[in-house]
Amino acid sequence: MGFNLAFGWLLAVIAAAPASEQTTTPAECLSRFEFEETHMASPFKIVLYSKDEDSARRASRAAYDRIAALNTILSDYDPESELSRLSRAAGGPPVPVSADLFAVLRRSQDIYERSGGAFDVTIAPVGRLWRRARRDRKLPDAALLAEARRHVGSDKMVLDPAARTVQLKNAGMKLDVGGIAKGYAAQAALDVLRAAGIRRALVGGAGDIVVSDPPPGAGGWKIAIAPLEPGISRPIRVLLVANAAVSTAGDAERYVVIDGHRYSHIINPATAVGVEDRASVTVVAADGATADALETAVYVLGPERGLKLVDQTPGAAAIFVRRAPGGLKTFESARFKSVPTAPED
Repeated sequence: MGFNLAFGWLLAVIAAAPASEQTTTPAECLSRFEFEETHMASPFKIVLYSKDEDSARRASRAAYDRIAALNTILSDYDPESELSRLSRAAGGPPVPVSADLFAVLRRSQDIYERSGGAFDVTIAPVGRLWRRARRDRKLPDAALLAEARRHVGSDKMVLDPAARTVQLKNAGMKLDVGGIAKGYAAQAALDVLRAAGIRRALVGGAGDIVVSDPPPGAGGWKIAIAPLEPGISRPIRVLLVANAAVSTAGDAERYVVIDGHRYSHIINPATAVGVEDRASVTVVAADGATADALETAVYVLGPERGLKLVDQTPGAAAIFVRRAPGGLKTFESARFKSVPTAPED
């Protein structure tokens, strides 16, 4: 039994892959349950195995409540979110923040430093201009873009772990954690399921999937990486993963064509322009936040520098697919070959 789940660039084939050495004890008698709700402007799917429906529903409800609570903290669209309130305090003194917001910003700053600025949550002033550009199909005004760039740079964001405060040093700075929030939220939801006694589960939102133990009798969750070109049904690879996160970034669905140039929704902080590379990146990592942030950084950096960053991240692996003049080219990190794979259904 199985079916396909489309999460943006990811296609999760939730089927029982043959277990190599695992067995399912008769005492488990687990049943499969599926739930879906929209949060963070994306459908979040939960697939879990539980002994009874009541336990499954209670656990999934708690997981979705956790995602909803995180949205009130991390949304840059909601003017009353904690993130928005922090942005309005830019240029002022340090601001005490919640544990979740501090954790997301601390992880973000770490990736910012390790990626040489390719991942930057202070990109919001530039990002807002590009949101308008995608709507109007017109490049951002050069003067406005130059002004927005003055407020970008996570080196201007000061984190104090002891006091759990954040200071945005320059007035006009704004934050956008869209490159890490869904992965963080999916991981947090999976942690809630684990705390409720659900050991075998998948949580997926947009291009971010996190999984715990495999389905009963299975060697892992089958995650198929969608092809770069639309209309092609054959996946690039089918991964077999457990207790890990898989995230994919690319320009297949969110882009704009202006004057013959195709610009991704992902902005290169160094140029303040949407990435023009026709590519996709899939990252496997130990947790959702790491996978989510790394995919963005690698997409901006390109295969050579990006995959070096992945190799420097313990336990992470990635595949980069790019359209080149001679056809598609595939690049893999050093550990990607060790990621288990499964045959297509």
